[in-house]
Amino acid sequence: MQSSRRAKRQPAWHMLASEFSESTLNEKGSGEYDPSFVITKLGAKVNRVVVAGLLERLEVRETSNGSTLYQGQMRDPSGLHYFSVGDYATESMRELTLQLVEKVEVGEPVLLLMVAKSRWYQTDEGAVYTSLRPEEACEIDAQQYALWLTRACEDTLGRMKYYTDSLSAEPTREGLVTAGVPEFMIDGLLVSRNHYGDIDIENYTLNIMQALDIAEGRMDAASQPVAAPVQSVEDDSETPPTGGDSEVKDTIVSLIEQLDQGDGVDFETVLTNAVARGFDRGLAEEKLDELSNEGTLHEPRFGWFRIVS
Repeated sequence: MQSSRRAKRQPAWHMLASEFSESTLNEKGSGEYDPSFVITKLGAKVNRVVVAGLLERLEVRETSNGSTLYQGQMRDPSGLHYFSVGDYATESMRELTLQLVEKVEVGEPVLLLMVAKSRWYQTDEGAVYTSLRPEEACEIDAQQYALWLTRACEDTLGRMKYYTDSLSAEPTREGLVTAGVPEFMIDGLLVSRNHYGDIDIENYTLNIMQALDIAEGRMDAASQPVAAPVQSVEDDSETPPTGGDSEVKDTIVSLIEQLDQGDGVDFETVLTNAVARGFDRGLAEEKLDELSNEGTLHEPRFGWFRIVS
């Protein structure tokens, strides 16, 4: 009897959106059953991931061959994951997708955890875009989300260390082994260093700090899912906020205290963190200006903020 070769199931990486979405390198095996990989700047060879975040969008569209495809986006503290669910998905995944569509349509916030296959697409111009194809998913609560954030941050810190260790080593398998880089990172680091060159990992540090701040519940809104836009509008119209201005200002000051490593915190990082805690971006920007004008904050350079001591 002729035995058929089966694909080896690849491990799933716990990964924040920023690391995955910035990837522009892929690797596809030559054999029919060989897996394909998205290779991140930190050297992770990603075939499968465990990701989580707030479901922001989920829409249905008909493809050219008449099949149905659901396309969505999910946000974690570092950025967005894009995913699609088609007729190829399992029955349980398709059923969950239909339920999620209904919740998104009425503006119900949904925290989602999914195990997914990595996907990539390259345009004729050479641009590479990443996406996910969920294998399974489930709704989670704030506590479960905090556990995932903690695990994803721990794993990201580990990859950052291996990347940093690799910089002082010879760019060979033997060199990375000597530098203490574990086997599961070596192949990815060898090709990622050649493709991406030297990278700045400071953004990953900021992403981790933000994610851990949310996971540890340091802010009142940090452990709560960000309200969907429709719901926010309804809430604003029904109940005018009381003390909202003060809360936004206090949050911004606290964020800058936590994130400032000596050079201040840039404009976009402040606003992104504020939005992640449920505040309107426009309101946060307005209060940031007020804090600067009243002397609570100052700009050591344009677009960077520090607390006036």
